[in-house]
Amino acid sequence: MNQNFPTLDCQASAGPLVAPPAGQLVRDLPKVELHVHLEGSMPADTLFELAKRHRVEGIPDTLEELREWYAFTDFPHFVEVYLASVRTLRDEADFALLTSVVAERLAAQNVRYAEVHVSLYTHLMRGVPAKVVFDGIEQARREAEREHGIQLRWIPDFPADFGVQTAEETVEAVLRDGPPSVVGFGVGGVETPLGQYAEVFGRARAAGLASLPHAGEQAGPERVREALDLLGAERIGHGIDTMKDPELLDRLVDAQVPVDVSPTSNICTRVVDRIEDHPLPAMLDSGLLVTLNSDDPTLFGSDLTGEYEIAHDLVGSDGLVRLARNGVHASYLGAARRRELLAEIDAVAARHGL
Repeated sequence: MNQNFPTLDCQASAGPLVAPPAGQLVRDLPKVELHVHLEGSMPADTLFELAKRHRVEGIPDTLEELREWYAFTDFPHFVEVYLASVRTLRDEADFALLTSVVAERLAAQNVRYAEVHVSLYTHLMRGVPAKVVFDGIEQARREAEREHGIQLRWIPDFPADFGVQTAEETVEAVLRDGPPSVVGFGVGGVETPLGQYAEVFGRARAAGLASLPHAGEQAGPERVREALDLLGAERIGHGIDTMKDPELLDRLVDAQVPVDVSPTSNICTRVVDRIEDHPLPAMLDSGLLVTLNSDDPTLFGSDLTGEYEIAHDLVGSDGLVRLARNGVHASYLGAARRRELLAEIDAVAARHGL
């Protein structure tokens, strides 16, 4: 295994933060993306177009300046850029444009299926109706499937630090206006105690939506326990703090609860100091059902191909194949499509002598 780890400098550039290429294997592997945020995937040129369209203030005046502004510096700056991106989304056409761009970029990386987080409450709080959001992303979802063959599904969420009323408004909007392509309900943002949201997630689960919260990225393993015990979590977003609690780790391994990991995101947000210190190899070795994801790709200067290339230096070629398979197993794809993708991954692995 190559141990010449790349240095990920999140302040240096808005371009991809990737290791030396892992070669044809990364390009050939069919991929599934289970933890990616729609708004955090907005490219700088799309933000620039939408900002000019709606005359949004507080955004650089030229595309070159905007790209420089997009380069990650610290978490407050990330929030500033993220919220600026959100402010440019006003009507159905805006959401359709963003979704179309995101779908095309995913498909170009050989991503066949993605479950995309939509920060629904950040739009509701600005007076944008849920129906406008869903109509726009659905239009582009259908077009992307026809044009690129990629399947998209939605995970509406709300920020954990905004309180119970926020959660209630979000789940009500999802249950009222959400299309059948909504597969789950999530909570993100700053990690806070999750017990307050048990009833809200109970409503979502009763309606047939999967519980897919963020937990255990930077607030300790207790957030993961709360996600499991109080929210009925079926998959954990981030979850790297699980490795700090052997009993919790055994529980997740025994139940094969998937954990969605995003290495570049963890480096950029400083929850992991160096890529060679990332717990991804230990998570795989422990038997966890780990998946590989990009989180907020354009804001963190990465994409799923970049994450695979970085992971190659951590877990090798066999590990990449395992991560690709794990993504399929952890997804809400139908059984037949899941079998097809697993067979295709195995065929690619065999072609590469793995």
